[in-house]
Amino acid sequence: MSTESAAQDAAFMRFTGVRHRYHPDGPAIVDGVDWAIPRGAIHCLLGRSGCGKTTLLKLAAGLLAPQEGSVRLGGAQLSGPGARIGFVFQAPTLLDWLSVRDNVLLPLSLKRRPDAADHAAADRLLALVGLGELAQRRPASLSGGQQSRVALARALVAEPELLLLDEPFAALDALTREELQDDLLALCAARGTTALFVTHDIAEAVYLGDRVAVMAAGRLVHDAPIALPRPRRAALRYEPGFAAACRALRAAMDETSAGQRSAV
Repeated sequence: MSTESAAQDAAFMRFTGVRHRYHPDGPAIVDGVDWAIPRGAIHCLLGRSGCGKTTLLKLAAGLLAPQEGSVRLGGAQLSGPGARIGFVFQAPTLLDWLSVRDNVLLPLSLKRRPDAADHAAADRLLALVGLGELAQRRPASLSGGQQSRVALARALVAEPELLLLDEPFAALDALTREELQDDLLALCAARGTTALFVTHDIAEAVYLGDRVAVMAAGRLVHDAPIALPRPRRAALRYEPGFAAACRALRAAMDETSAGQRSAV
């Protein structure tokens, strides 16, 4: 068996020839994507605004169905959202009238009445993201970074196998963003969670990802491993290997942009 075939067989999530249009006569927003993500890996999807990366994430979540091709999770055709998938949106989207703990428990509350074990799980997650003392607060009293931590805990409370994140830290200041990146890495490592993280920030993609793909005009135009050690440490951001990985991704993005401009 070839290395490529083995990687495909080991894929936890697999896109095969995926295309999606929002209008029948419109352009393909996602245009023939083939992509395999192994179980337990963190893959980052990098691209400029409007390239189709959020649409691809919605296809991965089962929020959209491809017009062509297939999306498979654990070998089975994905037919819609489910408990196996957690989603963290660009904005925290917390409910103002619920406490922090009840916001974390919301995915469970929509299905059944949370029990004592669920409350304990929510409290453990809040402690892991540094909010253990704020469980009874309302979202309005939290900072932006704290609200993002609540959203992350909420996405993980049902113990999903796959976590999808759509630029969840983009609106935060640089230091808070770096702290949340470390929280995410620690949580995924502790739970063995597979993650697909969409971003437009090259350094963020390099710091988080086992692999990073670049998307442009609906297609994956670059996909490469990030050969940096785990666990990732804050000091890594200032090392030559980190800078080299960022330069390589920037070059891939610039080459794509130049090709698009010359085609116009």
